[in-house]
Amino acid sequence: MLHGKRITVVVPAYNTSVRVARVIATLPPFVDSCVVVDDASTDDTPAHLGACADPRVEVVRHAENRGVGGAIATGYLRALDHGAELVAVMAGDAQMDPSDLASLAEPVATGRADYAKGNRLGHPECRRVMPLTRWVGNVALSAMTRAATGLDHVGDSQCGYTVVSRRVLERVDVARMWSRYGYPNHLLGALAHAGLRVVDVPVRPVYADERSGVRLRDALVTVPRILALVAWARLRARPLMGVPAASEGAVKA
Repeated sequence: MLHGKRITVVVPAYNTSVRVARVIATLPPFVDSCVVVDDASTDDTPAHLGACADPRVEVVRHAENRGVGGAIATGYLRALDHGAELVAVMAGDAQMDPSDLASLAEPVATGRADYAKGNRLGHPECRRVMPLTRWVGNVALSAMTRAATGLDHVGDSQCGYTVVSRRVLERVDVARMWSRYGYPNHLLGALAHAGLRVVDVPVRPVYADERSGVRLRDALVTVPRILALVAWARLRARPLMGVPAASEGAVKA
């Protein structure tokens, strides 16, 4: 537990091979349970998951690939079944430092926020370790996300290291969020639309020899299209894909 609250970690994994085993091996001891969602991997990821001996870990396998957002949605719903009060997301490629989890979860665990989002761009090591093309892309998409959602303080929209409260997951229909790349932008729009409290927490950027799975079309077309829909719903006070209005969706501390 963390601050007296049960915490589950959701790990979306697609062709992560041995890296997902590293994620599981480094889970902090205060984590109560972990849901790894194998999103129809075609490499040896299932074998590494099958060798996992941590009793806290449940593996859920998709028969067909649904995208990172779809995998996270599956994990969120399973975490609720586990009785989680806090739900974190850590990618299966070992790009998130487990030592950051406690500080990332603290604002949500203590009731100061409904959703905490990691900010790699705000970390002092960012420019040294993040590849230039990724840095430029993340900076640009983050600026667009701030403009579309009105969340002016969110510095790194594409970071998938997050913690959310159970109360939010019981109000926002995560299964209706965009299921592939662009999921974090859509979810931020949904949270802003519902009047929920989002905070930024600096986290360490971790990069090794992994290859980015982001396609140019996703960055140039998919995400801007999602953000245009989010901005339209915000400006016109229109419903946004199953998300409650701010007046009924705000969560009290």
